[in-house]
Amino acid sequence: MLTLFRKELSAFFSSLIGYLVISLFLITNGLFLWVLPGQYNVLDNGYATLGPMFYFAPWIFLFLIPAISMRMFADEKNTGTIELLFTKPISDYQIILAKYLATLSLVLFSLLPVFIYYMSVYYLSNPVGNIDVGAFWGSLIGLFFLAAVYVSIGIFSSALTQNQIVAFIIAVALSYFIYIGFDSLAFVSWFKGIENYIVAIGISDHYRSISRGVIDSRDIIYFMSVISVFIALTKVKLESRKY
Repeated sequence: MLTLFRKELSAFFSSLIGYLVISLFLITNGLFLWVLPGQYNVLDNGYATLGPMFYFAPWIFLFLIPAISMRMFADEKNTGTIELLFTKPISDYQIILAKYLATLSLVLFSLLPVFIYYMSVYYLSNPVGNIDVGAFWGSLIGLFFLAAVYVSIGIFSSALTQNQIVAFIIAVALSYFIYIGFDSLAFVSWFKGIENYIVAIGISDHYRSISRGVIDSRDIIYFMSVISVFIALTKVKLESRKY
């Protein structure tokens, strides 16, 4: 499993993919925070907060993560190497986890430069250090878990097809629905009276909860459960090749 993990991770950085993902995430957030005028611009807004970045980051990841995960199994199927992959002396779960963790590691690398923005806002604030540290760490942890869910969805979508573009579209659609779709469903008249329960099924409610700076075990359990479900679905889909 470790060998496959290293192979997949090195594949990102032996090409432009890894560097492109990190750069796109950093530059896109930087444009909204420092360059483009408006309410999300830190300098225009006048508040020492990275809240705007954590608002846009889930939407940026909504497209970036499917783009890097779409090749994981789709490419193996397309090139015909998937059968060779499953002849290796490791279980299906280990293969899935190796690909999952490699993709998640790339996402983690893309989050590290966020500390550049944190230090910038930290020293620009008046007085220096007048920033909500709890909200920053809560938002960062929440963003990591949200990204981890996106990766599990991307891996599952890649297992559904041998076409990478189709895998990308499926991953974006599923990620969008799980992130914000349940919030929209809550307004449907059929669900009147149980709106809060419908909203709680989606990611955004738990992401907002952690972003307040309070790490609730219920939110962590939720994220881990969704990740486990999509990894299990990926295994079920890959096992269907045997029948």
